[in-house]
Amino acid sequence: MSEFQHLERLTQALLAAATRAGADQADAVALDASAVSVDVRAGRLEHAERADGVEIGLRVICAGRQASVSASDHTTRTIDEMAARAVAMAREAPVDDTLGLADPDQLAHDIDMARLEMNDPGSDPTPQALQEMALAAEAAALAVIGISTVESASAGHSRRRIWLAGSNGFSAGYGRSGHSLSAIAITGEGLGMERDWAGESRVFAADMPSPEEIGRLAGERAIARRGARKPPTGAFPILYDERVAGALIGHLVGAVNGTAVARGASWLRNALGEAVLPPGFDLREDPHRPRYGASRLFDAEGLATAPRLIVADGVLQGWTLDLATGRKLGMASTASAMRSAGSPPSPGVTNLELTPGTRTREALIRDMGRGLVVTSMLGASINATTGDYSRGAAGFWVENGEITHAVNECTIAGNLRDMLMRVTAANDLPDWRAMRVPSLLVEGMTVAGG
Repeated sequence: MSEFQHLERLTQALLAAATRAGADQADAVALDASAVSVDVRAGRLEHAERADGVEIGLRVICAGRQASVSASDHTTRTIDEMAARAVAMAREAPVDDTLGLADPDQLAHDIDMARLEMNDPGSDPTPQALQEMALAAEAAALAVIGISTVESASAGHSRRRIWLAGSNGFSAGYGRSGHSLSAIAITGEGLGMERDWAGESRVFAADMPSPEEIGRLAGERAIARRGARKPPTGAFPILYDERVAGALIGHLVGAVNGTAVARGASWLRNALGEAVLPPGFDLREDPHRPRYGASRLFDAEGLATAPRLIVADGVLQGWTLDLATGRKLGMASTASAMRSAGSPPSPGVTNLELTPGTRTREALIRDMGRGLVVTSMLGASINATTGDYSRGAAGFWVENGEITHAVNECTIAGNLRDMLMRVTAANDLPDWRAMRVPSLLVEGMTVAGG
């Protein structure tokens, strides 16, 4: 508890300094974080890093103007200087009448995060234990026949303690833990080299897959990419594997973010109450899911969070809003505010889940006939206003309903509004993801290959 008491004292000191400096309103955040990461290669430790520190942040609001400052030093002198600087900056900022903290009667009362199980009570893994896990993942990848080398295998652990407080009376905090493990495997040499990876992260160590499972999967994925070549050019169905399908839905999520909508820079800015997915699809946000890294009972402005449907039966239900964007659009906040120490709140989402389908990924591939399965993407050209979409991709080519070979160096293109209305979901909804999205088949997209 002492760590939280220290963080709470820091936020109260920041608020008091802001008041002395002349702020009308203020909120503050204090973060105490520690992280250890270990990278191995060729059976040896390649890199180890440990980071510890406390960061403090302050936002002030003065006559409809705001400014945010942060520091890693938390002496009394620094806190007073931060407050004075923030107020001086705010007085030079443009006026925005939508700025302001939550009213006291809007604030969350249920602030005990213990029931969300966000902090692993077990002992922190030692650097030696992390190294052994990374070495085990590397060895498992190298044991896959055809793997020439493992580019890297990494293991990490982190803990964060956060306290938020506002001049409106809100004051609460929580802790988070994180465990991660990944491996990148390579097959072939020179121009014939292909790589792929596998990795997982969890709040609780007990929920992590074994290092052997992660390493083996990285090796098997890399082997499957041998002999990759460019696909033909034309209009084909595309199956977004569950590894990357979340990125497609992420474009929808970004388009319904209140910041983009308020600026008019969203291809869904006029779509409220309209179909944005086929009938039967729900897109649900659940910030109260236990043991998920982004879960929370209150947002960065102290409002109580709750599960909500962003899309219900294919129809867009609402925007993702914090207090300021809600006021701009004449709506209530959806308790979606997020912030870092050095920035003001902005809307964001946690723990999304898209309705899965009833058929397997393999059944959708059989029904494709001829087309592309995408397993990785790079680069992006997305027009936020029109929804025009173009991305580099790699994956596997399908002929007569069967995967025939790996493909690379291709571009896939379409318009997001049209694409999302032509999706079919598989039943392979992944677990332990911040965005749980199954494999998605999209008809009639453009593939540009060789």
